[in-house]
Amino acid sequence: MLKKGDKAPDFELKDQNGKLHRLADYHGKTVVVYFYPKDDTPGCTKEACSIRDGWAELKKRGVIVLGVSGDSKESHAVFATKYNLPFPLLADTDRKVINAFGAWGEKSLYGKIMQGILRTTFIIDGRETIVKVIEKVDTGNHAKQIIENLDE
Repeated sequence: MLKKGDKAPDFELKDQNGKLHRLADYHGKTVVVYFYPKDDTPGCTKEACSIRDGWAELKKRGVIVLGVSGDSKESHAVFATKYNLPFPLLADTDRKVINAFGAWGEKSLYGKIMQGILRTTFIIDGRETIVKVIEKVDTGNHAKQIIENLDE
């Protein structure tokens, strides 16, 4: 997994509306890239809705938020519409970006060890350097976690 001080890999992924996003497009801005396991599941919904509910404060700070999972753009479109999510959800169906950030690995789900997307958030500065990695995501309060980390 990438860590604080690492250069974030550039990427090119489409969002729920088919719009292409590249990290390089946001040069000079703070970008939050959060990796989540699956659209419309309890934890992922809480996390996305927390970010939605903190959107005004994040936007006021000029933060770009990009959610990434292995789901399709069609799945993302349904999820974003259902919960009125105001930020892009990027479809990484071949897991190239997930793997580049190191957000794929072993995890425990209901006591079963499996491979999957590790719920992780990267805060990236305007020079594409990772300034913070949040590995212990509080899904219900994730916007607050992000804002607190921006303030550090």
